[in-house]
Amino acid sequence: MVVLPVFLQAPWVHLHPFSACLFTAVLLGIGIGLVEIGREKWALVGSLLVGVSGSWLGGCLFWGWLRGHPLWHLPVEGIALPLAIGGLSTRWRLGCGFYLACLLGTALTDLMMVITGVMTNWPAVVQASLKDAPGLLNQTAEALLKPQPLLLLLIAAGLILFLANKMRQKALLDSPFRSTWLVASAALTTTLWIDGLFWFTALIQPKLSGLV
Repeated sequence: MVVLPVFLQAPWVHLHPFSACLFTAVLLGIGIGLVEIGREKWALVGSLLVGVSGSWLGGCLFWGWLRGHPLWHLPVEGIALPLAIGGLSTRWRLGCGFYLACLLGTALTDLMMVITGVMTNWPAVVQASLKDAPGLLNQTAEALLKPQPLLLLLIAAGLILFLANKMRQKALLDSPFRSTWLVASAALTTTLWIDGLFWFTALIQPKLSGLV
């Protein structure tokens, strides 16, 4: 639910943002349909898809039209934040928890991009020509291999794992929201692996990252 949309969405939005944005309605429609007519397990999948649709929409809007303006990243990704917070007390809580955990992961990622200096290179990378962008992305990724940014990244990774573990512990104490806490924990942890995979591809083969 986290990995596949990200790596499907990145190249799709790059090539045709409008159709990628319209796909939000497909995800939302399937999710609502499963919740309304599906049995318990399928209803849970439907709720998750509704949460995915919120993340998908924010990602499409930003990467499709605002990719050169990194300060807009978090606000646009948080487009469904009021609905997600309000939905935590409803039958849609699973999808809302998923969305909120993904948004938290995005916020921590953006914060680390600011602290390590990556954010300053962001506009140049995404607005560069197809010829120059891979090299710029690779140079930006290599800069993170220096001792200070690498240490900061390890600290951030430790914080994410700590928060995810706290969510799992919360699941044991809060039975009505048990599944929501578990899903949020998994989504937050997966965000860490996605960041690592983007970094790895930027080092090895930038064109595979979806940002070029």
